[in-house]
Amino acid sequence: MTDQPPASGSRLDTDVTIREVLHGLGVDDAEIDAAERAGTLAFLAIERLVLPDPALYDLDEVVEVTGMPAEQIVQLWRSLGYPDPSRGDRLFTATDAEMLRTVAELTEEGFLAADLAVQMSRVIGSSLARVASAMIDTFGRDLDTKATADEEFAVYAGTLLPTMPKVMDYVWRRHLQVAARRRLSRESQADAHPDHTTVGFADLVGFTALSQQLDEHELARVVDRFEAIAYDTVVLLGGRVVKMIGDEVMFVVDDVRAAAEIALALSEAYGKDDSLSDVRVGLASGPALEREADYYGPVVNLASRIVNIAFPGSVVVSEAVHAALEADPAFSWRFLKQRRLKDIGRVPLWALRRADEDDMEPSRRDKARRRHAEQLEREVERLAGVDRSAGTDEG
Repeated sequence: MTDQPPASGSRLDTDVTIREVLHGLGVDDAEIDAAERAGTLAFLAIERLVLPDPALYDLDEVVEVTGMPAEQIVQLWRSLGYPDPSRGDRLFTATDAEMLRTVAELTEEGFLAADLAVQMSRVIGSSLARVASAMIDTFGRDLDTKATADEEFAVYAGTLLPTMPKVMDYVWRRHLQVAARRRLSRESQADAHPDHTTVGFADLVGFTALSQQLDEHELARVVDRFEAIAYDTVVLLGGRVVKMIGDEVMFVVDDVRAAAEIALALSEAYGKDDSLSDVRVGLASGPALEREADYYGPVVNLASRIVNIAFPGSVVVSEAVHAALEADPAFSWRFLKQRRLKDIGRVPLWALRRADEDDMEPSRRDKARRRHAEQLEREVERLAGVDRSAGTDEG
């Protein structure tokens, strides 16, 4: 093998070693040895491999090369999620300069407003930062066995890294199509309000206590399971996951009935999963501001406050949701009277259930909840290495 690094985006030979890759990238033996002792050799290779272009320019020099003011460069750089460039630090590559020059030209010619460039940079930066972090987390789990590190790295760097740009481009195009189609559908309905949506929050009960009893690997498994159920359920029934907030998922749905179905399905799905506790769900419907794939406004605040007062396993909704679905025979309702919500005041709320759930006796519902709580307790103890059969008496 020659000591030439692979071109960015090209495939890597499957018989290459990590040390050979780093040598080809110009990394000296002292740095390679230090990384190997620390167990970070593969991450050093990725860090150098994905961006092999040398850093040529400091802030003043990239201003001269691109014609973009220093203040705008710093603002764009920061919006992408990178630390502010300091004068004298050479950190801009030729590719960086080319991208900045393109943005400068588009701005000067009036095709791209400066504030829009910053907004799009912020969205792109935050989204791709999550993608990069997830890829590194996955790669780290695959390198637990040192003997297979070179093989795993060759597959990862030789196949996955060159493929990811194509995958992300394809997924972006599909999402752009879906977003345009959704906006077209909403705007074309004469009696619809384009800014009207139903916002939901589902909160995993007891997550704080559970997280204190599990190690990081077990906790990651719980979080992964929580997110998997959330995404599968919400998307399957026509909603969109806005974001995961620790032990909580926020979702939006254009159709209020679909939102009710999602809320009930989430409650049922988590209730049936032995490795997770129940969720409580809050729904509110009304106008909301959509910006950078997130939602803002009183309806979002209301849904967030509602979920905090819901009982485990229950779905609580605002008066607007109840009014829209009151006549639907698939649902039954229980008025919760007016409740005082923080920063909102007193509002009427309703507990939402499926109509056939009323046929279930209260004792059966209570028994099901107790059984689920016992299953969760056993799972926690199993993960913590506690033997329930062992006695606690001494002597």
